[in-house]
Amino acid sequence: MKQNIHPKWYPEAKITCIGCGTVWTVGSTRPTLQVDVCSNCHPFYTGEQRIVDTEGRVDRFMKRLETRTVRAKEMAAKTVGSPEFLLSELGLGKQYTELLAANGLVTVADFIKRLEEAGDEGVLAIRGVGRKLLTDIKKKLRQKGYELPAAQD
Repeated sequence: MKQNIHPKWYPEAKITCIGCGTVWTVGSTRPTLQVDVCSNCHPFYTGEQRIVDTEGRVDRFMKRLETRTVRAKEMAAKTVGSPEFLLSELGLGKQYTELLAANGLVTVADFIKRLEEAGDEGVLAIRGVGRKLLTDIKKKLRQKGYELPAAQD
């Protein structure tokens, strides 16, 4: 073995916890070590939960969580089968959802009303809407249990 390549060994190295001040002795290549938390002060071992709120992050998270809960309740109210059910929930794609919304077709009720008033041609008159999209929308609505008006000749 090569001589003088190994670091100096300190059998009585002191480790100090910055969080609680606990000191214990171990063997190490450094004479002293400092750690942020140890088993005496870590929440997992103590069973305590400490929330360190820096710059209101916890408050912002709780606010986002509350907003999400409110939205989930609103969406639950707009369940499948209700006239307020959004066309965007059919999975048509962002481009088609925005295209329909720009032409006043946001909910299922809006779409069915357009079909009743002007038939398929009323929807096909929207620039960018073709037979394929119209057929897909109708198919998805029927799968969800909606009654669509009969096609007008």
